[in-house]
Amino acid sequence: MSRHNKRRSKLQKWLTVFGGGTVAVAAVVVTFNVASAAQVSPTPRAASKADHAVFVQGNELTGNTIHVFRRGDDGKLTAAGKYATGGKGGDQADAPTDSLASQGSLVYDHRSGRLLAVNAGSGTLTSFAVRGQNLTDRQTLSTGGDFPSAVTVSGDLAYVMNAGGVGSVQGFRITSEGLKPLSGSYRGLGLKNEKVPLFSSSPGQVAFTPDGRDLVVTTKSANTIEVFPVGRDGRPADNPVVNKSAGMVPFAIAFDESGRMLVAEAAKSTVTTYEVRHDGELKTVQKSLPNGQDTLCWLERAGDFFYGGSTGNSTVSGYRQDADGRLTLTNEAGIAVAPSGNSQGVIDLAVAADKFVYVQNATSGTVDGFRVGRTGALTKITTVTGLPAFAASGMEGIVAV
Repeated sequence: MSRHNKRRSKLQKWLTVFGGGTVAVAAVVVTFNVASAAQVSPTPRAASKADHAVFVQGNELTGNTIHVFRRGDDGKLTAAGKYATGGKGGDQADAPTDSLASQGSLVYDHRSGRLLAVNAGSGTLTSFAVRGQNLTDRQTLSTGGDFPSAVTVSGDLAYVMNAGGVGSVQGFRITSEGLKPLSGSYRGLGLKNEKVPLFSSSPGQVAFTPDGRDLVVTTKSANTIEVFPVGRDGRPADNPVVNKSAGMVPFAIAFDESGRMLVAEAAKSTVTTYEVRHDGELKTVQKSLPNGQDTLCWLERAGDFFYGGSTGNSTVSGYRQDADGRLTLTNEAGIAVAPSGNSQGVIDLAVAADKFVYVQNATSGTVDGFRVGRTGALTKITTVTGLPAFAASGMEGIVAV
């Protein structure tokens, strides 16, 4: 059996447990090869900011790297460099397409101008200062747990999510000198994973609510959304408010303009909208909306629209939201753009200027760029190839500015 068929079998087995299915797709696109630039030696700089850039985390097992692309005004990408994080990538057990099985493994903090990347194989978090498309001032710290797979930022706080073992979140302060561990901020998640977790039992994402008052974690196999109220000292409550997910296998988190929380649910490719109350309880605004696709795991906002990646059949779905927070699909088919033969294994997504959407294709080792149309339809404008494709591990994590 080929590696691709083995990965498909793992996904089919997981989906069968949760009542899903698979759909095969094929097409052909023209792509452009990506050349890697030499690593620039880290040197401290002040007041750095990212500009017109797309960052892709390679997640290589022998040494994690960040692949940098210059983003043109037309949205097209040009290779601009490759930087070692000082840590190692990771691969969760039995992962079918996505080695980290999470959203938010690579995050850019606009306030400080820092890019944060998890090193799942090393139990570390790396911070870079960014100037344009250049990464400098590298700093690598322990996350205090096993297999870090996601990170989130609010104000001068950063929290990393460790997916292995009991699972945990650990806080850091973002200072002018880089990251500093926040004492007393570690909180366990009560999971029962191995140090390298099974992809279906690892937590999906950690995210701050827009007001920074709560820290939210999705747990796939437990089907819960756990909310930690955050105190004025930046530390979470000792125990989370545990909310049962409206749909099975909650994965990615996104927020709308009003602060409502949208959660992608992988089992039946659905999205549920919640209001996060001050006590940490969730109020369902709209129950699980299906998109008709296969294994929806990732979800990002682009202005008036949301886009979700379904890895089971390598599609991207578009959603629009009315003033009351109710979602509808941008078209009846539930597909914002037709899939292609060189865009297989759709995983993480990123949005730039609310008008460009960039999608990682894990099994193809490519990134596609799209322009957002007036109705929410996506038009492909660029494809880059030669990125670490999913095999023993693969790329995961993408940021666009």
